[in-house]
Amino acid sequence: MKYVTDEVQASNFLTNLIKKMKKVFLSFWLLLAMGMVTSVFNSCSKEDDPTDLINPTYDEGVIINGVKWATRNVAKMGTFANKPEDAGMFYQWNRKSAWSATGNLTGWNTENPSGEVWEKANDPSPAGWRVPTLNEIKSLLDPNKVSSEWATQNGINGRRFTDKETGNSIFLPAVGSRNYEMGQLNNAGFSGRYWCGTQSDSSSAYFIDFSSENAEWTGFYYRTNGFSIRSVAEE
Repeated sequence: MKYVTDEVQASNFLTNLIKKMKKVFLSFWLLLAMGMVTSVFNSCSKEDDPTDLINPTYDEGVIINGVKWATRNVAKMGTFANKPEDAGMFYQWNRKSAWSATGNLTGWNTENPSGEVWEKANDPSPAGWRVPTLNEIKSLLDPNKVSSEWATQNGINGRRFTDKETGNSIFLPAVGSRNYEMGQLNNAGFSGRYWCGTQSDSSSAYFIDFSSENAEWTGFYYRTNGFSIRSVAEE
């Protein structure tokens, strides 16, 4: 009888041990599965986190010679280009219609834009930004405070402007421009022309003009030319 009792006890012990082992293995695999799900979720959340993506309406800006400049060109109305070396889009003076910086165009507007300054309603800069004034582009081109050099960034030609005191810099790609008569693309990769919001006369306006040789401001081109825009922060 004692033998039988011992055998039953052994069988019960083995049965209970197997049940406990099953619970342990089940818990282990459950924890492992939960860990994998959490890892995948965190990975997806990180990829979809808006703070990790380029915000087309946001730019921290860089202060050069007292003026905060955007680090990217204006693209479509109210947005910045993705990267500092990206072309963005062309604009005629005091107009908010964007024109492509590549390829051929049809429907180019040859009518002279009106206005004495670039009006707020026509400013394509994102909120908190605006087209620079003549004094602001002069400050960027001040050789006593700012150095300027022809440079290549990620395979794109352009000009880098650096604050001599702080070392802050911005890169302006040599996007070229579009001709005032037909909108023909000229000198892409060899020069850059960037509008300011100050008129030169009733048919012209001031702008930054640069190439591999130098950078200067001038005001002898028609408002119907298509130039780039590099915005400054509103005060």
